[in-house]
Amino acid sequence: MPAVVHQPGVVTAPPAASEVTAYRVTAEHRAGLAELLRRLGAVAAAAEAADSVTVSVGASLFDERFGLAGQRPRGLTAMPAFPSDVLDPAWCHGDLTVQVCAATPERTADLSGRVAQTPGLEPLWRMPGFREGNELGRGGRAFATNLFGFREGAGNLEAEDTALMDRQVWVQPGAEEPAWTAGGSYQVIRLIRFAMPLWDADAVPKQEAVFGRHKDSSAPLGHSRETDTPDYAGDPTGQIISLDSHIRRANPRTGESDANRILRRSYSYRLERDAGGRENAGLLFMCFQRDIERGFDTVQRRLQGEALEKYVLPFGGGYYFTLPGVAAGGGDHLGRGLLEA
Repeated sequence: MPAVVHQPGVVTAPPAASEVTAYRVTAEHRAGLAELLRRLGAVAAAAEAADSVTVSVGASLFDERFGLAGQRPRGLTAMPAFPSDVLDPAWCHGDLTVQVCAATPERTADLSGRVAQTPGLEPLWRMPGFREGNELGRGGRAFATNLFGFREGAGNLEAEDTALMDRQVWVQPGAEEPAWTAGGSYQVIRLIRFAMPLWDADAVPKQEAVFGRHKDSSAPLGHSRETDTPDYAGDPTGQIISLDSHIRRANPRTGESDANRILRRSYSYRLERDAGGRENAGLLFMCFQRDIERGFDTVQRRLQGEALEKYVLPFGGGYYFTLPGVAAGGGDHLGRGLLEA
């Protein structure tokens, strides 16, 4: 059995800048799609070592155009609207997405420009992102500060733990999936606008109660270190960390919730002000998992009704499947397993 290969841009350390673009595939026939994927793979292969180009496909690619309906990953659907969402169709879904990551916005723009020149693609939406205070911690766990002023990453998975990544992130050979999916991962993208004036009007203690962490140290409330584990069993009524706080809803730290953990790889975004002169900034949320129902969907249902909902507006994104990587040595190309299935 050939070795399982992964694309970069999933467990590799996230650099400071990113740009995600969703496309409609205009290539004709399966041969045209194969050529498109070969060209995208060539752009990825030519990227500098510190950069990454990651290609994922949406559920709409598996319609009648390319004869791929029988090869659709079993959990790949169009992203549903959750109760607090106000989804704008102009910012949702896509046959294919390309995530470009690099050290600077200029470098991501250059790589994204090369991708956009690939014949057979029509851009649908594009979102640039950045990571303030970007740094790498123990085990490949990435940290950054969001636009609400809180540091993210303490509860994330350790990306350097290969066994953990195989268990939580990468689809494995022999899984109840089409065989070609081994080495790939389900990607969720959520475009979330922040209500910055509303947030900034609240005092820090109220903000801390919303997240469940101290703003200065990032430690869970009632603790002194960022890496401390919240003692939910000793705080059953939420007197220290509120029952509707973000960290408590996202990961209640029960035996069952451990199976729902996802690998987050998010960026902040800031666009031009809207027609009303209001700031348009927030979070380009991204995560990866082996099973989208067990992962993101379950976590998102737990978050419904959390205190943070008052300050955020999810308006776009989608569900995608990140293709397996390309084996070294020639003869392989991006998407070959899917197209030859």
